[in-house]
Amino acid sequence: MVERIEDLNLPNTAVTRLIKEAVPPEVKVSAECRLAIARATSVFILYLTAAATTSAQRKNHKSLTADHVFGGLEEIEFESFIQPLKTELETYRKMIKSKKEKKIPKPDHDTTVEGAVIDLENLAEQPSNDKTAQVEVLE
Repeated sequence: MVERIEDLNLPNTAVTRLIKEAVPPEVKVSAECRLAIARATSVFILYLTAAATTSAQRKNHKSLTADHVFGGLEEIEFESFIQPLKTELETYRKMIKSKKEKKIPKPDHDTTVEGAVIDLENLAEQPSNDKTAQVEVLE
């Protein structure tokens, strides 16, 4: 598993960034406080992971899903977190879906030639600096 318990802690930079986002700018947070928050966060994540794993095992599932995490939150009596997390998860899934749709270019019928055959034999015989394909259109 892990050699030291400290290996399970979240990175200090991530914890510091989250703290800065959560508190007003005029509030100063000591290094000890950041360390305590990092450790508490790590313990919470481990506790929630154990509860989610139990939820998955009850259903004979081998992989953890968001539903198992929601079940784990119920088990550790953090029901008030479930609805906001479901909302954020749905927002995240929509964002990922829209990014995927933007990456997949839709075929443009003006540039697509149906029934075209590329003459690979002649392409291989051409000099290496001129590798343009000859295309025959079948009707």
